[in-house]
Amino acid sequence: MNSPAAGASPAVATAPDNAPLARTPLHALHLRHGAKMVPFAGYAMPVQYPAGLLKEHLHTRAAAGLFDVSHMGQIVLTPRSGDADEAARALEALVPIDIVGLGEGRQRYGLLTDASGGILDDLMVARLADRLVVVVNAANKAADLAHLQKHLPESVAVELVPGGLIALQGPRAATVLGRFADVESMRFMDVREIAILGAPCLVSRSGYTGEDGFEIAVPEARAEEIAEALLADEAVLPVGLGARDSLRLEAGLPLHGADIDPGTSPVEAGLAWAISPARRAGGARAGGFLGAERILAEMAEGPARRRVGLRPEGRAPVRAGAPLFAEEVAGEPIGHVTSGGFGPSVGAPVAMGFVPVALASPGTRVFAELRGARLPLSVSTLPFVPAGFKRG
Repeated sequence: MNSPAAGASPAVATAPDNAPLARTPLHALHLRHGAKMVPFAGYAMPVQYPAGLLKEHLHTRAAAGLFDVSHMGQIVLTPRSGDADEAARALEALVPIDIVGLGEGRQRYGLLTDASGGILDDLMVARLADRLVVVVNAANKAADLAHLQKHLPESVAVELVPGGLIALQGPRAATVLGRFADVESMRFMDVREIAILGAPCLVSRSGYTGEDGFEIAVPEARAEEIAEALLADEAVLPVGLGARDSLRLEAGLPLHGADIDPGTSPVEAGLAWAISPARRAGGARAGGFLGAERILAEMAEGPARRRVGLRPEGRAPVRAGAPLFAEEVAGEPIGHVTSGGFGPSVGAPVAMGFVPVALASPGTRVFAELRGARLPLSVSTLPFVPAGFKRG
């Protein structure tokens, strides 16, 4: 899912010149807590707080970090018949994942693909008793809404809904949120409608840091109150977009617009795991989604390139956009870095990028061009930091 680079990967996405920046429901909270604000996807967002990116990152890994992700899009698909299966069947025609088989109260990571097999966006789909809730990336939400409205039948209402969205991430997140609601029994990717401080919220056990945690959709009018209540716990630190990016990079999670985009297929991106068995060749509902011909062919035959982890040899970070070479002194570029920066938990620079399949094996040495020199990197498995999700 989308996150800004904030000095770690690609440049932050901004609104057109002179366009007024939108504000999330937590804007005043950010200012009170001393956040440095930056433009991202048309919003004024906190890139870091006085504690600084390094402390925010490490605190999230050790305790709990609170993130404002209200800029992302929350799209609700409501079947006019009241039959949630109808909405599931309709959405499944657009995404290479199993929505029909998604149980009530469960969420699944998915990909919105185009006719050529490229990734228009990555998203989360939650199934409730009477509707589906789709969370999409901030920079793509208008395009995603239009895409869904164009391709879904009129029998399914498609609406971008307002509201706050808060992520509480880290090994102490369940203990902190558990003081306000019964969440301890939730598993990774469970979704529940829960009251927090009397406000109706939609809570999922998920996130974009590689840690255990929750994403909480809250009414706009109650977002600040709920966020401050969580921040009152000594285990919780407010965290900006800068640390959000370094956390997701260490976790090997792709950033749309950098690591994945319409020119990238799910198989190239190392996201074939997200294509449900029911939608694969030989599955109960194989194919039928946009781009199925290319995607299923690449799953069977393999892609020409792959997204891989990269470990620079030395202390110098390698940033997004740096060309990659197979040789130290000659040859044409064979790929490029898509995300890169310093990994505070790793204690060393880390990066991701695309290389030909022949060079994608862990331990393979490649070279990135930096200020006219070629620096060695080793291809690495992902993630760089083991995931801390609650599986059971």
